[in-house]
Amino acid sequence: MDDRLKRSTGVELSLVTVDLAIFTIRDDRLMVLLVERGADPFLGRAALPGGRVRSDETLDQGAHRELLEETAIDGSLLHLEQLGAYGDPGRDPRGRVVTIAYLALGPNLPAPVGGTDAAHAYWAPAAELLGDPGALAFDHARIVEDAVEQTRSTLEYTTVATAFCPEPFTLPELRNVYEVVWGRALDPSNFRRRVTRAEGFVEPTGDQRPQAAGRPAALYRKGAATLLNPPFLRSAG
Repeated sequence: MDDRLKRSTGVELSLVTVDLAIFTIRDDRLMVLLVERGADPFLGRAALPGGRVRSDETLDQGAHRELLEETAIDGSLLHLEQLGAYGDPGRDPRGRVVTIAYLALGPNLPAPVGGTDAAHAYWAPAAELLGDPGALAFDHARIVEDAVEQTRSTLEYTTVATAFCPEPFTLPELRNVYEVVWGRALDPSNFRRRVTRAEGFVEPTGDQRPQAAGRPAALYRKGAATLLNPPFLRSAG
């Protein structure tokens, strides 16, 4: 067992770590950031980026630091929120380790660069990991499943879908976020009506973007609201 998990008296401690489920959309697919572990345990296995929280930093500070160290991505550019705590016995062969998982969303994120104990960092389709508990090291496949469902649910009640869109964006680009995350097509006219009627969801910039065919598309930016009123429920299409 890792010596850090014991006091001088030999009493076992719970080590606190952070793990990050970071999503972006590439080629019309929901992608999650993975690293190839460069150290034991699970040497060479795919995992979420993360690591131990230092004694002098908050959980959020630890999450931002681990993200930067393992992937060279600046967490301040992302929508970042706590997903939940994972502490089942045996989830880590080093001993009792409790991890705080974070969900992060960002538009068109760059190719990551591995560092510290991550030999390689890369984007992988989230759909390929769902339903396969052994797809990743530790219990990270479960964390990815929870993070995907949280993202799908969050899109129903908040304006977080705009976190996937570089500004300015068109309404078809915003609709594509919903279609990719929810995994189904949405009616364009109904989507436009619901988005523009939701107070503070998006704001028109007054500019337009030329299209290959048809009229130029109006451009929008994120509005001031954080909650959708009314909600944009999956069941309603």
